[in-house]
Amino acid sequence: MKKKSTEIMPLLWICLFSIAFLIIVGRFVYIQATGEVNGVDIKKLAAEKRTNEYTIPAKRGTIYDRKGMALAQEHIVYRLYAVLDEKYTTNEDEPRHVIDIQTTAAKLAPHLDLEASEIAKILKNGKEDDRFQVEFGSNSRELNQEQKDDIAALDLPGIYFMEEPIRFYPNGTFASHTIGLTDKQDNNIIGISGVEGSMDEYLTGESGSISYQRDKFNVKLLNPNEIINKADDGDNVYLTLDQKIQTLLEDSLTEVVKEYNPERVTAIVMDPKTGEVLAMGNRPSFNPNNLGDVQNWYNDAIANPFEPGSTMKIFTLASAIEEGVWNPDEKFKSGKYKGGENITAIRDHNWTGWGNISYLEGIQRSSNVAAAKLAYEKIGSEKFLHYLKAFGFGEKTGIDLPGEVSGSILYNYPIEQITTAFGQGTTTTPIQLMQAATAVANNGKMLKPYIIKEIKDAESGETISKGVSEVVGQPISSETAKKTLKILETVVTSKVGTGYNRYNLDGYTVAGKTGTAQIPDPETGRYLTGRENYVFSFLGMAPADNPELMMYVSVKQPELEDDEPDSAPSSFIFRNVMENSLRYLNIDADKEKTDPVNVIEVPEWKNKSTSELTESLDSLGATYEVIGDGNKIMDVSVNAGEQITPIQKIFIVTDQPKIPDLTGWSRREVLVLRDMLGFNLDWFGEGYVVKQSIAKGKPITSQDTLTIELSGPKKESSNKEEES
Repeated sequence: MKKKSTEIMPLLWICLFSIAFLIIVGRFVYIQATGEVNGVDIKKLAAEKRTNEYTIPAKRGTIYDRKGMALAQEHIVYRLYAVLDEKYTTNEDEPRHVIDIQTTAAKLAPHLDLEASEIAKILKNGKEDDRFQVEFGSNSRELNQEQKDDIAALDLPGIYFMEEPIRFYPNGTFASHTIGLTDKQDNNIIGISGVEGSMDEYLTGESGSISYQRDKFNVKLLNPNEIINKADDGDNVYLTLDQKIQTLLEDSLTEVVKEYNPERVTAIVMDPKTGEVLAMGNRPSFNPNNLGDVQNWYNDAIANPFEPGSTMKIFTLASAIEEGVWNPDEKFKSGKYKGGENITAIRDHNWTGWGNISYLEGIQRSSNVAAAKLAYEKIGSEKFLHYLKAFGFGEKTGIDLPGEVSGSILYNYPIEQITTAFGQGTTTTPIQLMQAATAVANNGKMLKPYIIKEIKDAESGETISKGVSEVVGQPISSETAKKTLKILETVVTSKVGTGYNRYNLDGYTVAGKTGTAQIPDPETGRYLTGRENYVFSFLGMAPADNPELMMYVSVKQPELEDDEPDSAPSSFIFRNVMENSLRYLNIDADKEKTDPVNVIEVPEWKNKSTSELTESLDSLGATYEVIGDGNKIMDVSVNAGEQITPIQKIFIVTDQPKIPDLTGWSRREVLVLRDMLGFNLDWFGEGYVVKQSIAKGKPITSQDTLTIELSGPKKESSNKEEES
């Protein structure tokens, strides 16, 4: 029995080992045949383990003005990092990791604005933690091309750069509320406000990818089996904004803020024949390249409803004319008006009034009583409400910008129906006023304002979408519109008019209406008192008989001198922007100029030599800058036949372009030069050029990057030759 037992056990073990062997062999055969383990493709897994795959980010589309000036574009910056892992070095003669911590720290410190001890500490801690690489915080990110080149020239082992895109706004504080902002999410640039937000779907492209096989040190193999799927860049968006008109507006707003320190300023310039917004600006504003102390994120032109004051009388007047109840010669008692026994009395702005005056004089003097009687007695409350709605009040205009607010018609009680006639109680936005005013300027047809002129495919240039003029109503007839313009012109030309000698333009007639709106006190619910506690505004159109441009400007709570008219800030903006814009657009003057401006007509320059053109410009008294030594003209910054002032600088690019001395140049002048020559441009600071990375007289190509430092007030450039 014992013998039989000892014979069975070995057989049993043999069977068990045989079964196990068959299972293992079978498993190997299965794996070899199928290439799978537990449903996982091991060949694929191995390939993935030794394959790098990266996203190729799509380039975000550029935002341009109507003439192709870049307003927002993608800009490449650099992130610095240090490799610490010694295994990354495969050849001791060419080290690829940080060798000497102290030397590396000492040489990097001045370029990163960090102490050498801080950099050394980061490098030491990284080594101790056995980290492959380290970075140095915000100081090592968003380095410009010059900073990157300077650091690369140090030739420090283990120091590398990674490209990364940022959104860049070449003009800084320029229509910033309109253009908007972006944010970075998962290393993707996302639009969050303004055109950046509303057009994000178009501006954002479709990312591609690249994959290749590499070794354990992340180095691409000689035969990497590389696969590339190209990115589809975002579309380019062209705005109706005109860079020159917007610049006039921005400069004027800045000047008024500096001079009068107002709480708020808003202005809009529109083409009343199309509805295109040519300029739009607010103060306070912000520089989208440097979001420090931002005081106002909102685009007040579309998002800040307020009581408009007497600019509303434009539409009260037009409604009365349309209803056939306007008699300019009819007299009324000014000063005070009580619409009924239980209705609170309203007063004119001077309280005592001007005695018995005509309704025409009432509009010229901006009489609240005249407007109230027209709306409440002659038109009637119900019909006047119909006109308010026909002019678009109480509804959003639908402008192609995010964040628009509608305002509201306050019309429940008789006193509200009366005060609405002269702009109290009811609230509007500046863009609503502008839309309504297009009906007066455009033969009764009211046009929807818009700001997206065109969307184009970045690669093919094919137009994807195009903005078009859209008539959104006709609240008044063409005849009424013309009569209204004639009366509004007298607000500026009549000696009793509130706009007399304040909003008149040199060479152009103006039709418009002033506004002095009271400001509600949020604590008491009453209106603020005091000479400066108003929103002073003007809505004007020129030329008066057939407006080609229309502008609204409002200035809230400016600090005025005792002898200074309350219209001083708003009239400065209006006159400066409108007069220069009308001339820039070559709109014919319709009245004799009282203050002739010396204008130069740029001569024909094609087929002329540099010397021939400069001689012509010298004889005209023009200001110009010749770029390079060549005698053949490649490009000129101003078209032949265009009229400019003598102080406007003309750039003449020759066939041998060289960098001039940029000292004292404005950033805008350098941007013009960049666009003509095609080089890359970086800058830091504000003001005028004090330093340039490429020396005067050096040749420049489209592959070069020029970095300029801006600072303080303008310094005149020196024309003296360097001493030998």
